[in-house]
Amino acid sequence: MAKSQQTFNKSEKEKKRLKKREDKRKKMEARKLDKEESGSDGIPIAYVDFNGNLTDTPPDPNMRVKVDAESIEVSIPKRDDSDIEEFDPVRKGKVSFYDNSKGFGFIIDSENQEKYFCHVSGLIDEIAENDAVSFELEKGMKGMNAVKVTRI
Repeated sequence: MAKSQQTFNKSEKEKKRLKKREDKRKKMEARKLDKEESGSDGIPIAYVDFNGNLTDTPPDPNMRVKVDAESIEVSIPKRDDSDIEEFDPVRKGKVSFYDNSKGFGFIIDSENQEKYFCHVSGLIDEIAENDAVSFELEKGMKGMNAVKVTRI
């Protein structure tokens, strides 16, 4: 006798497909009945008012604002060289913690009181705790790191 080509997995998929089709048919019939009972045409129209909120009433034409198409800027305006402000990458701070045996520490920025990680590879001078230092910031794996650290 020949073995059936219908596997358990195939029959389960077929059952799911048929159940999904039946559920879809039932939902469609329920929507038709609801439409007949309520007399509505289904989904109501949504309008957007002048503040950008969705409403079920049409917006008041008196509140319409006329926008001149020429005044809309699609791109970023060009900057003059005079608009660029000078930025000093060198910051000043104080060493809050430094471990010579492990080769890392933390520096607190004097401007914004942020703590920045400092590794021995980013040092120019030897530093210790409570030293006043100047440094630059560089993006590291877990945040900003202090590099080119020199003692003041």
